[in-house]
Amino acid sequence: MGSRMNLQVLARRLLGRPTLLLGAGSSLGSTARILNAGRGSAQISVGSHSRIEGELFVFAHGGEIRIGDWCFVGPGTRIWSAGLLTIGNRVLISHNVNVMDSLTHPLNSEARHAQFRSILTDGHPRQIDLEERPVHIEDDAWIGAAATVLRGVRIGKRAIVGAGSVVTTDVPADAVVAGNPARIVRVQASGQDRQ
Repeated sequence: MGSRMNLQVLARRLLGRPTLLLGAGSSLGSTARILNAGRGSAQISVGSHSRIEGELFVFAHGGEIRIGDWCFVGPGTRIWSAGLLTIGNRVLISHNVNVMDSLTHPLNSEARHAQFRSILTDGHPRQIDLEERPVHIEDDAWIGAAATVLRGVRIGKRAIVGAGSVVTTDVPADAVVAGNPARIVRVQASGQDRQ
């Protein structure tokens, strides 16, 4: 367990509910929310020396969030997984960002209503297809404030996503993208990869 724990996570642990695995030197800020509807705390893991101020959520039917070392997740940010969502090392994710590896609700209206009814009465369903596609954010990437990263996207090493952008396709290493949908606006000179 990390060096500091927020009260919401402490309460969930005392009740025997799944939370997360928090690496050495990592911490959860007072605005952090860990919503683990899954089967165990290992479905959300945060490496060492990272700071989480936003919301990490895994669905009941599946989902994994893997965050590396020396990362920051800003207040108001939502990282939701129903499949697999990985964040490398030294990744900065600013305030009010949304990162999701699924549709979060079925496209079919009857299935969508059944899911909503289940959430209200029994909790998140353990059997559902949300058309999950993995999201990977690689080392040293920076996601600007209020950006949205959609399912099936890979953001390459050292890439920068401009504030307010909506990322619908892969972003190459060292690229700077902006807009809705996000487009490459420039490519940075490649820095040396850290070991």
